Amino acid sequence: MAETATLARPYANAAFELAKGRDRLPQWSRMLGLLAATVETAEAQALIGVPQLPGEVKAHKLIDLLRDELDDGGRRFVHVLAENKRLELLPQIAAQYEVRKAEAEKVLDVEVVAAVELTDAQRDAYATALAARFGQEVDVTVTVDPKLIGGAVVRAGDTVVDGSVRARLARLAGAL
Repeated sequence: MAETATLARPYANAAFELAKGRDRLPQWSRMLGLLAATVETAEAQALIGVPQLPGEVKAHKLIDLLRDELDDGGRRFVHVLAENKRLELLPQIAAQYEVRKAEAEKVLDVEVVAAVELTDAQRDAYATALAARFGQEVDVTVTVDPKLIGGAVVRAGDTVVDGSVRARLARLAGAL
């Protein structure tokens, strides 16, 4: 069977195009996030896992759980997924949608792993430097890992910049 990312991609793209066309990117982001979280519950997994249950019934039960949170487009989307036996792909669809949304909004998610907690000024300096480096707005998330000894590791998409003392020591040891 094809990988879930491959199966989810057309649905994520369709949801993105629909949301973008109607200027509802944040609303669809919220709906898909809620649907993904709901599908991952044990109750929903049990419902989806019953092969004898028609897709329409599965869709109605899932929609009933989130009735007030879904608009008409969201409800139709759930029905399409149920008809095609793809409800279990909702977490992957939501993740791929968020990537497309971030690209469209020119926002890059950047993770900075630092050896110590960063001050607001340091966080702002990272955000400014990274925005200039990547040519787009960045959303910086900072986590602390004391094992780095000092410095930081920056992850932005496929790019990783390891400026930690631990990495420098490892390079030095390799050179010796």
